[in-house]
Amino acid sequence: MSTKKVWYVTGASKGLGLSLVKKLLANDYRVAATSRSAAQLQEAVGDHPDFLALEVNLADTDCIWESIQRTKKHFGSIDVVVNNAGYGIGGAAEELTEQEIKDSFDINIFATINVVQHVLPLMRAQRSGSIINIASIAGFAAATGWSMYAATKFAVVGFSEVLAEDVRDFGIKVTVAEPGAFRTRFLSQESLVVSKNKIDAYQAVRDSHVRYQTMNGAQAGDPDKAAEVFIALAENPNPPVRLFMGTDAYNRANAKLELIKAELEQWKELSFSTDYKV
Repeated sequence: MSTKKVWYVTGASKGLGLSLVKKLLANDYRVAATSRSAAQLQEAVGDHPDFLALEVNLADTDCIWESIQRTKKHFGSIDVVVNNAGYGIGGAAEELTEQEIKDSFDINIFATINVVQHVLPLMRAQRSGSIINIASIAGFAAATGWSMYAATKFAVVGFSEVLAEDVRDFGIKVTVAEPGAFRTRFLSQESLVVSKNKIDAYQAVRDSHVRYQTMNGAQAGDPDKAAEVFIALAENPNPPVRLFMGTDAYNRANAKLELIKAELEQWKELSFSTDYKV
């Protein structure tokens, strides 16, 4: 049995999660991973003595807690957590139903928070640990037609940035990864939800969705290289709190920073006008 770190990875049956699990096992790490179907996950990964497939409903916090306890019992510790589970949701704000919005927040943000809440007591007791939360470039520089997806990913970024401060004294490291487009099944129908209700007036939203859907299979990002980056982050004694992944993510982030800087200066006088005058 490997003596390397124990990883707990959510949403591991496909995409970045599956690439990461396979890369970890190939490098002798011990891995517990979650999916809605443990059987499908086991089939995708194959048999391995250091792999624990967990069937977890990430919308159920008790189910998350049980999976973390099973991981602790099976491997003895949890050293690295990767909150990877999530899906895209597109549509203008008034097109999306309350249930569509709630479902996306349940998986994209509340599941991340619940996993962290349940694993922190273990990591605090160990005085060590790494948490990698997968957000998106959409959590910093959002695109037309993806407001609710952006809202969930902005929440992951904000949560992670403060979490990093809160747990630093316990030897726990936190990184929020903000990837661009990677060549996974994220843009396929199984991972991408578009509002059932369509309002004809939102042509720009429809056009944006078409552009993203036609990218499927041609994304610049390599999932195997992303997996190597996640491993490097967990082994780094001083990892970044924020990491933009991919040239597209870097370029979008840089353009957003320039836009923010320009707006700050343009509206500086109005911003300062709200202070008390001495």
